[in-house]
Amino acid sequence: MTKTKENIKRLISDGNLQDAISQLDGLIGESCKDDELYYLRGNAYRKLCNWQLALNNYLEAISLNPESPAAEAHRMLMEILEFYNKDMYNQ
Repeated sequence: MTKTKENIKRLISDGNLQDAISQLDGLIGESCKDDELYYLRGNAYRKLCNWQLALNNYLEAISLNPESPAAEAHRMLMEILEFYNKDMYNQ
Protein backbone atom coordinates (compact mmCIF):
# COMPACT_ATOMS: atom_id res chain seq x y z
CA MET A 1 0.00 0.00 0.00
CA THR A 2 2.87 2.41 0.78
CA LYS A 3 4.24 2.13 -2.75
CA THR A 4 0.74 2.82 -4.10
CA LYS A 5 0.45 5.89 -1.86
CA GLU A 6 3.80 7.15 -3.12
CA ASN A 7 2.61 6.71 -6.72
CA ILE A 8 -0.58 8.61 -5.93
CA LYS A 9 1.37 11.40 -4.25
CA ARG A 10 3.54 11.63 -7.37
CA LEU A 11 0.46 11.79 -9.60
CA ILE A 12 -0.95 14.64 -7.51
CA SER A 13 2.36 16.45 -7.50
CA ASP A 14 2.68 16.08 -11.28
CA GLY A 15 -0.85 17.37 -11.84
CA ASN A 16 -2.35 14.05 -12.94
CA LEU A 17 -5.28 14.65 -10.63
CA GLN A 18 -7.97 12.59 -12.34
CA ASP A 19 -5.66 9.55 -12.42
CA ALA A 20 -4.89 10.03 -8.73
CA ILE A 21 -8.59 10.35 -7.86
CA SER A 22 -9.44 7.22 -9.87
CA GLN A 23 -6.77 5.22 -8.04
CA LEU A 24 -7.89 6.61 -4.69
CA ASP A 25 -11.53 5.80 -5.44
CA GLY A 26 -10.48 2.20 -6.11
CA LEU A 27 -8.47 1.96 -2.89
CA ILE A 28 -11.05 3.64 -0.68
CA GLY A 29 -14.03 1.49 -1.68
CA GLU A 30 -16.89 1.28 0.82
CA SER A 31 -15.22 0.61 4.16
CA CYS A 32 -11.80 2.23 4.11
CA LYS A 33 -10.27 3.14 7.45
CA ASP A 34 -7.09 4.76 6.06
CA ASP A 35 -7.30 8.49 6.78
CA GLU A 36 -4.31 9.24 4.54
CA LEU A 37 -6.21 8.09 1.45
CA TYR A 38 -9.03 10.54 2.18
CA TYR A 39 -6.46 13.27 2.86
CA LEU A 40 -4.78 12.62 -0.48
CA ARG A 41 -8.10 12.61 -2.32
CA GLY A 42 -8.96 15.88 -0.59
CA ASN A 43 -5.69 17.35 -1.84
CA ALA A 44 -6.43 16.25 -5.40
CA TYR A 45 -9.91 17.79 -5.29
CA ARG A 46 -8.47 20.98 -3.77
CA LYS A 47 -6.06 21.28 -6.69
CA LEU A 48 -9.05 20.89 -9.02
CA CYS A 49 -10.75 23.75 -7.12
CA ASN A 50 -13.56 21.44 -6.08
CA TRP A 51 -13.81 22.87 -2.58
CA GLN A 52 -16.81 20.82 -1.45
CA LEU A 53 -15.31 17.44 -2.31
CA ALA A 54 -11.97 18.52 -0.85
CA LEU A 55 -13.64 19.50 2.43
CA ASN A 56 -15.73 16.31 2.52
CA ASN A 57 -12.61 14.17 2.13
CA TYR A 58 -10.71 16.13 4.75
CA LEU A 59 -13.62 15.71 7.17
CA GLU A 60 -13.71 11.97 6.54
CA ALA A 61 -9.96 11.75 7.22
CA ILE A 62 -10.41 13.75 10.44
CA SER A 63 -13.24 11.48 11.58
CA LEU A 64 -10.92 8.48 11.19
CA ASN A 65 -7.92 10.21 12.75
CA PRO A 66 -8.27 13.58 14.51
CA GLU A 67 -4.48 13.99 14.28
CA SER A 68 -4.50 13.65 10.49
CA PRO A 69 -2.82 16.39 8.44
CA ALA A 70 -6.30 16.78 6.96
CA ALA A 71 -7.23 18.79 10.07
CA GLU A 72 -4.75 21.52 9.15
CA ALA A 73 -5.67 21.31 5.45
CA HIS A 74 -9.35 21.68 6.34
CA ARG A 75 -8.65 24.66 8.59
CA MET A 76 -6.56 26.40 5.94
CA LEU A 77 -9.10 25.81 3.17
CA MET A 78 -11.92 27.12 5.36
CA GLU A 79 -9.89 30.27 6.08
CA ILE A 80 -9.36 30.81 2.36
CA LEU A 81 -13.04 30.28 1.57
CA GLU A 82 -14.15 32.57 4.39
CA PHE A 83 -11.78 35.28 3.20
CA TYR A 84 -13.06 35.08 -0.38
CA ASN A 85 -15.34 38.08 -0.97
CA LYS A 86 -17.87 37.18 -3.63
CA ASP A 87 -19.30 40.73 -3.73
CA MET A 88 -15.98 42.03 -5.02
CA TYR A 89 -16.47 40.04 -8.23
CA ASN A 90 -20.06 41.19 -8.82
CA GLN A 91 -19.28 44.84 -9.52
